[in-house]
Amino acid sequence: MKINKLFNVLLFSLIFLLSCGKPNDPESIKPIEPEDKTGGYKIVKKLATAGYAQDVTKKDSLLYIAQGEGGMMIINVIDPENPVAVSITTENLQGYSYKIAIVDSIAYLAAGSNGVFVVDISDPFAPFRLEVSSPYKPARNFHIMGEYMFVAISENGLKISDILYPSEPDPRGGIQTAGYAMGLTTTADSAYLMAACGEMGLSVFNISDFQEGYGDYPLVGTFDTPGYAEAVIISEEKSVAFLACGTAGLQIIDYSDTTNIHIAGAFDGGGYAKTLLLKNNKIFLTAELGGLQIIDVSDVTTPKLLGQVETEKAMGLAMDNDYIYVADEVEGIIVVSIPK
Repeated sequence: MKINKLFNVLLFSLIFLLSCGKPNDPESIKPIEPEDKTGGYKIVKKLATAGYAQDVTKKDSLLYIAQGEGGMMIINVIDPENPVAVSITTENLQGYSYKIAIVDSIAYLAAGSNGVFVVDISDPFAPFRLEVSSPYKPARNFHIMGEYMFVAISENGLKISDILYPSEPDPRGGIQTAGYAMGLTTTADSAYLMAACGEMGLSVFNISDFQEGYGDYPLVGTFDTPGYAEAVIISEEKSVAFLACGTAGLQIIDYSDTTNIHIAGAFDGGGYAKTLLLKNNKIFLTAELGGLQIIDVSDVTTPKLLGQVETEKAMGLAMDNDYIYVADEVEGIIVVSIPK
């Protein structure tokens, strides 16, 4: 009899404990709110593009978009939250447009095996391609320094043209790079050229003796970064280069001593780091499936994520004081507001 009573007490206690561990009232279970990772950066508008948006640049109130096989598109963003298509240019723009740059009333498109297209945009409603033959193929990217253009041509290194007269670009010399030349920039004093060289990382060339593009430009430093170096920008104040390195994310390289180039910091926010801008000690990075990432680099040794905006496939970007414009291969142009 005592054994039965003891058994009943133990059984009741077990049921009570189990019922406490798993409440039957579903309203007593509070869902876990997802963490807000945007940092206040918010999508305010999306506008589909006619092609696969690869890159975007902004001049005045207009966006100019390189859109793959779709040539070039121009969008008016005088009201950024209500963008309006202005024109689409495909005639005589063969191939796949990867990158775009604007100089005065001229747009340059890096179009892979078709070289660099030169487009007159003096009338944004009716742009047209100038009949200029580009010897630089496959054109992946470019950088403009004054009247000179450096063209990254993948396994063929980079070439230089004088573009003072856009309708008659004058080919000059070139530089052979280790790896595939993908992204380029120069220092403000035109002393160094930095090249993002794919699997070979960063290469630094001395171009101080420029000789109108005909000079001999020695390699003065290299660093084999993790991942695949796609794009490079620099902070001359800190003597560091920021590289978008594919699956390795953001790599920050100290080049203050070109004989001892080394990693100062790194940040991997996921996705495939494609291109980047630097403003107010922040890196704005597109990372394809990883969207738009905003990274605090005020201390380059410990970069920190400030915000991340999800997009389908973020490729290129431009920005002004109030908005970021993301060229997304799937969604077109995405307008993101910058928190005040």
